[in-house]
Amino acid sequence: MKRLILFYVLCASVVNSTTAAKPNVLFIAVDDLNDWIGCMGGHPQARTPNLDRLAASGILFNNAHCAAPSCNPSRTAIFTGLSPHRSGIYRNNQKMREALPTTEILPKTFSRAGYWSGGSGKMLHYFIDARSWDEYFPKKETESPFPRTLYPKQRPVSIPREPWQYVETDWAALDATDEEYGGDFLVTQWVGEKLGKKHDKPFFLACGIYRPHEPWFVPKKYFEPFPLDKIQLPPGYKADDLDDLPPEGKRRGPNRYFAHIRKHKQWKPAVQAYLASIHFADTMLGHVLDALEKGPNAGNTIVVLWSDHGWHLGEKQHWQKYTAWRACTRVALIVRVPKGAPGLPSGTQPATCTRPVSLLSLAPTLLQLSGLPPHKNHHGPSLVPLLQNTKANWPHIAVTHLQQPGSYSLSAERFRYIHYAAGDEELYDIRTDPYEWRNLATQKEHASTLKRLRALAPTKFAKAVASSIASMPALKWNPLAANARVPASKPAGGTFDVIFINRGPKPVQLFWMTLDGGRKHYATLAPGKQRSQQTRPGAVWQIAEGPAATAKPLGYFKVGDRATRAEVPRREAKR
Repeated sequence: MKRLILFYVLCASVVNSTTAAKPNVLFIAVDDLNDWIGCMGGHPQARTPNLDRLAASGILFNNAHCAAPSCNPSRTAIFTGLSPHRSGIYRNNQKMREALPTTEILPKTFSRAGYWSGGSGKMLHYFIDARSWDEYFPKKETESPFPRTLYPKQRPVSIPREPWQYVETDWAALDATDEEYGGDFLVTQWVGEKLGKKHDKPFFLACGIYRPHEPWFVPKKYFEPFPLDKIQLPPGYKADDLDDLPPEGKRRGPNRYFAHIRKHKQWKPAVQAYLASIHFADTMLGHVLDALEKGPNAGNTIVVLWSDHGWHLGEKQHWQKYTAWRACTRVALIVRVPKGAPGLPSGTQPATCTRPVSLLSLAPTLLQLSGLPPHKNHHGPSLVPLLQNTKANWPHIAVTHLQQPGSYSLSAERFRYIHYAAGDEELYDIRTDPYEWRNLATQKEHASTLKRLRALAPTKFAKAVASSIASMPALKWNPLAANARVPASKPAGGTFDVIFINRGPKPVQLFWMTLDGGRKHYATLAPGKQRSQQTRPGAVWQIAEGPAATAKPLGYFKVGDRATRAEVPRREAKR
């Protein structure tokens, strides 16, 4: 009997020892951060002491790339381990849980392995996925990852807003303290509190820092190190950079944002605001690192920091993201592993790795480091060989998928190859041309390089999963008072579809408002019926009741910058 009791005691001891040996994971995302970081050399005026100190203590992957150059497909790939060309999620307006209703994501995988999984801030694309977390701030049931954040009462502040313009393209220095500002300060405060405590279980703790995502509103003290008269424009900008691009590259380069910003002489103020937002995000990161280092978990926590994609500030005449160029695909990636981690007992030694890696590798890497079994969904190669030796043999490349299946960029150690679905190609030697100013795709001496890179590219691409109408954002309904006028359309930009839905009890007429304020009839919508209508930003659509020739206006919708649904509300029957 005594031997039996001793056996159970020893078994329990082994289990507890195994649990205690599991490393914690601190998973930090910084939104829309390009290479404007001191240790990456992207902009000479960047102030990022905390990013730099983390990089100096771990492995900085200097040739890391996102799976997609926009938030939703990039973050979906990171958390599921599925590449866009396998999941069918290529765009921001798709919904992860509509396309992948049962796919397990990282926090749930760690929870199943005995971890406590918690998070705060933006980790997925504007939702939390409550079922996958044990705890979240704000509360996971809200499905909103953002705490209170101070914004100016009157907007826009910095630049006039056009119909096609993203509402958050705006910036300003705010007269507020960090605490008054809220936002990322509250996120990092919550994460810091978790790091300052002992836990009964190992933890997977996610921290989503939202800046430098637009709008670039941060307290004014973060603007002060960047006087406007001293601002330097992006070093990757070249006025004639598009001259040697194929037609598809020339089409994707220039966009209305950059022209609009230059027209209103806001290029330098915007660069200033982006630098200020990075400085703010870096300071928030510092709070998290300080809490980890001063708390009880410093010696047993894997730290991973990543950005979901880069950002253009004029390079290739482009503003924002969505491109296959290095300014947009290259991301910050830093990994630090403590000694004793099951998958890397020696831990990491500070170094820089130039091998091409993808954020798609984060999920399998974390499982291996934590001593957990591989997951069937994870198709990226683990980074553990490079964490052991940054110069290890690495036969892999990094692929970044654009919104159209079959359009992608491929990053090797020296060369970058861009392929558009229609067949256009670009090739760059990043050792001699880091800003991708010289397209080599048409030069005969690089034909063998093109052939080699083409052979490494994906050949099958999942179709983009369509979003449901219910998941589309809703256009504002503008009811009309008696004798009120409906504004004329001022269309600008490319076309997309708006879904008009009649929720009322009677048929309604759909009119497009012409440029001179007239109206053109397009359709009759019966009660409960819907119509997909191609339109453009700035278009105005009037809803009227009665026969088309004499229909009385009820209200209107003004189209914004993206596909939406436009619901004609239910109206009370007249007595």
